[in-house]
Amino acid sequence: MKKTFLFILAITVTSVLCTAQEKSNIQSYTPSKLLEKGKVDIKWFNNLYTQTRAEGSGTTASVPRSNFFTTSLEVFTGVSKNKKFNAGVVVEFRSNSFAGKSPTSVFSFKNETGKSRVGLSHIAPSLKITPFNSVPIFSIQSSVFIPVLSKESNQNGYLANKSVIWQNRFFYDYSFKGNKFQIFSELGTRLFFGQKSKNEDGTFNANGGFANNSIELAPGVFFSYFPSSKFTALVFVQHAQLIEISNKFSQNYSAIGLGVKYQLSKTLNIETLYSKFVRGNDSGLGQSFNLGLRAIF
Repeated sequence: MKKTFLFILAITVTSVLCTAQEKSNIQSYTPSKLLEKGKVDIKWFNNLYTQTRAEGSGTTASVPRSNFFTTSLEVFTGVSKNKKFNAGVVVEFRSNSFAGKSPTSVFSFKNETGKSRVGLSHIAPSLKITPFNSVPIFSIQSSVFIPVLSKESNQNGYLANKSVIWQNRFFYDYSFKGNKFQIFSELGTRLFFGQKSKNEDGTFNANGGFANNSIELAPGVFFSYFPSSKFTALVFVQHAQLIEISNKFSQNYSAIGLGVKYQLSKTLNIETLYSKFVRGNDSGLGQSFNLGLRAIF
């Protein structure tokens, strides 16, 4: 972890000394902006969530450390001349470890009874649109996540939701005069489809999913500062609310965080984020470490 933060610090110092020139991709291609026809956007994003505390039934308690690593690959391309439509696909791969194992144990990518599980979880065809010509900084990304795992939990442990998930993400950003400050907001919604996790008699249904027949609302706000066109530092707050429809399960949590992005070359940028889960109901109270690479060409 120390090496990561030293690397971030070095990038920060270097970028502050740079003279701002033309807009970089991290300024021009926010999540709200769509690609021109023929352009390709590839994003490789990695998230490691680790926890030793959890909240359940109104009580916060210490729990054996568990770790959940998700690496996702997103590929989008512009398909219309007026930047109205982008088409793409998202692929998610996961590695989880339990029973007090260290956070770095997820990088062993092993299936071990009761201790770790690894595998491909979802593939999602996606479409991104700007519905209003007068508001090009507002866009919607719609994806259908198709599960490729057989069970949420097996003898090795939990992997991911065994659900068909319809996700819609609503993006909006605003750049202040001078391009030094920017506010980005997102509202995410997810509908989980599939069998319930419990049968009518209360017994466990191995083919079901704990979040099935539920809807999740997840708003977030990000505030960015650009000391140069190639570098940004940001802070953010996020919340997620899972509302049960017929599955008798709900949860919510809130997180705060910070991060940086740096334009490595004309096409490639790097980002790293840290978030702390500060409250929750029926959820973990851990922290997450994120690292992503994005190329636009």
